[in-house]
Amino acid sequence: QVQLVESGGGLVQAGGSLRLSCAASGGTFRLYAMGWFRQAPGTEREFVAAINWSGDSTIYADAVKGRFTISRDNAKNTVYLQMNTLKPEDTAVYYCAAKLAGYATSTYRYMYNNWGQGTQVTVSS
Repeated sequence: QVQLVESGGGLVQAGGSLRLSCAASGGTFRLYAMGWFRQAPGTEREFVAAINWSGDSTIYADAVKGRFTISRDNAKNTVYLQMNTLKPEDTAVYYCAAKLAGYATSTYRYMYNNWGQGTQVTVSS
């Protein structure tokens, strides 16, 4: 089982940027597809972005397409989420997640086997 630890969250003004990192340990990172999800207070956890095991396939939620970029470094066992042109509605706790059968990405929470503890992102207007 892979363990995941997110970092990089914080407070930023609208229009600003943040880069989230998710470090994996305890498993073979390159076998997993990785995803980012987010959850704002009182809402369901929603899909943000995902990347397959080799990094050559990515998928994004419509709300972040063109502003966020997911990437991974298998040598460092780390997945990243570069977030640009942030909006107040991007405010949420951001979670990374790992999915076995890493050749395919998924937008469904139940497809992911392991989750991090989350990192708070707050965008002020």
